[in-house]
Amino acid sequence: MFNGKMKAVTFSYDDGVTQDKRLIALFNKYGLKCTFNLNSELMGKGNRIPVREIRETYAGHEIAVHTLTHPTLTNCDEQEIIRQVNGDCANLSELAGYEVVGMAYPGGGVNYNHDVAEIIRHNTTMQYARTTVCSVNCDLQSNLLEFLPSVKHTDFYELFTVAHEFLALKPTEPKLFYIWGHSYELDFDDNWARFEDFCRLIANRDDIFYGTNKEVLLN
Repeated sequence: MFNGKMKAVTFSYDDGVTQDKRLIALFNKYGLKCTFNLNSELMGKGNRIPVREIRETYAGHEIAVHTLTHPTLTNCDEQEIIRQVNGDCANLSELAGYEVVGMAYPGGGVNYNHDVAEIIRHNTTMQYARTTVCSVNCDLQSNLLEFLPSVKHTDFYELFTVAHEFLALKPTEPKLFYIWGHSYELDFDDNWARFEDFCRLIANRDDIFYGTNKEVLLN
């Protein structure tokens, strides 16, 4: 259960880009919680949020690992995988002021495999790791180091379909609606208003717990 409730909603966003600030304002407006996965050696480059703004920007939400420099981990040897994850974890924990315990695999497409997950399991302190492969359901999963999100935020048909199914549930076992994406994608076709419609729909339900990835996966 999630803080005494059978249903929970969480969000996960990658890369630490400046559009996160607009997204956080939206989440705060509706009482939603998100985990933001950051690359500590890329902060301040391009449209990424600089180091000096990290703690203030993500206050009230969760900071998590996205590796130091965003490589495709399936192309890295074991030592580089460990360095990328543990180095980012150490940097982010210092910036955040608390122990960072989770991550999202960097890159699209095939950005992880079981061997990579096992390296992370046995050589890092990561307790969960989100993939980019969507389950299109809200079932709980036992393998937290290869965790499948429910839907991507810009797949609006699936997003709203799963949302309505989730809201109608009166489950006898815990259900988790997990949404992921990149905030800059909401700039495409100006999808901010459409995404706010989703936030308005999913928020403020008495039977739902709204938490960060850590709060819902490690409860």
